[in-house]
Amino acid sequence: MTTDALSGGTEDGWRRISTRVPRLRLVQLLVLAVPPFAALALGLGVAGALPAALVVAVLTAGLAGMTYRFLLARYRAWGYHEREDDLLVRRGCLIRRVSVVPYGRMQFVDVVAGPFERSFGLATVRLHTAAAATDARIPGLDQAEATRLRDRLAALGEARAAGL
Repeated sequence: MTTDALSGGTEDGWRRISTRVPRLRLVQLLVLAVPPFAALALGLGVAGALPAALVVAVLTAGLAGMTYRFLLARYRAWGYHEREDDLLVRRGCLIRRVSVVPYGRMQFVDVVAGPFERSFGLATVRLHTAAAATDARIPGLDQAEATRLRDRLAALGEARAAGL
């Protein structure tokens, strides 16, 4: 499998994050957000307030669907582009943002993965610069792509910093 297939392909040099991210977000939504509302609906049903339980159940399903659609839009907005002198990172579905991180300004690059990300074979690359405002991260990368990107960015950062 090629790196492009793992990272969701390219479009005009822009690479997308993994196609496994929407499934990860759905699992996070179902595990973290739905149980409290389901318990509330069940509690209302047991207490005899069946109409209120049905309203809570329908509202929960609708809210979960809308949240998932928003999460899909956020997923589609993420991308990064490795250029000769810098890295571009884009994100945001309501407010679009593109960050430019010059390789010579990077102080260190690390890869982190929480329990949900690890269970899907994903990781996040975090880029740290001298100015905290220019730090960037790229979530939802396949672990192999995250490692490749970290190593490449570290090498480019050392090469560019040595030229100062």
